[in-house]
Amino acid sequence: MTDALLRLDRVNSFYGPVQVHFDLSLEVGKGEIVCLLGGNASGKSTTMKIILGLLKPRSGQVSFDGRPLTGLATPQIVRRGIGSVPESRRLFATMTVRENVLMGAYTRDDRKAVVEDHERVLDLFPKLRERHAQQAGTLSGGEQQMVAMARALMGRPRLIVMDEPTMGLSPLHVDKVLELIGTINRQGVSVFMVEQNASLALRIAHRGYVLQTGRIVLSGPAADLARDPQIRDAYLGGTRAA
Repeated sequence: MTDALLRLDRVNSFYGPVQVHFDLSLEVGKGEIVCLLGGNASGKSTTMKIILGLLKPRSGQVSFDGRPLTGLATPQIVRRGIGSVPESRRLFATMTVRENVLMGAYTRDDRKAVVEDHERVLDLFPKLRERHAQQAGTLSGGEQQMVAMARALMGRPRLIVMDEPTMGLSPLHVDKVLELIGTINRQGVSVFMVEQNASLALRIAHRGYVLQTGRIVLSGPAADLARDPQIRDAYLGGTRAA
């Protein structure tokens, strides 16, 4: 792919003496939804940490729109145009929905545009407009996930990275979250997602990668991966990729 927005090139990462990634290379193109699949301890969540600057790779490069990210602090990476929807949402439970959403604009100083973006985000998530004065910790899991997604959009990202966006949600909220991811993508935001449910991820993604003990073992168009016997046996036959 020549039009990559995010690129990880031969990344090797460690926790102390334990190596997590082995020459990890992947790309997310402009306008794409790309999913990362894998089992327990495959290195999926660590990949997210590396992209967001929470863990520095021992070697290799991470770049965004052709500019290196390696060595930058997380707020600098957010300012470059990467938003995050972390695993388990990570909301401020005692703060209101409005306060949580506006936290996504903490790196911005264009106050008038922030107000306009806040209205636009609430139009995308009308349920949050109804709940704007409610404490975030009192919302359902699906509503909390919407708050996390709205918060990420307040940074005006060109790419959103999502860690297990449907984890723990009811089937109704799973469908809604997937629908919203598609809507966000159609509005011009690229998406890189780690998802525990491979069938769901491959249903909405354009492309996917399969990570196994820190190495990419399969990659390709999502439709091809969904038909691959190896993927079907490992992830689509009732086994969930956590």
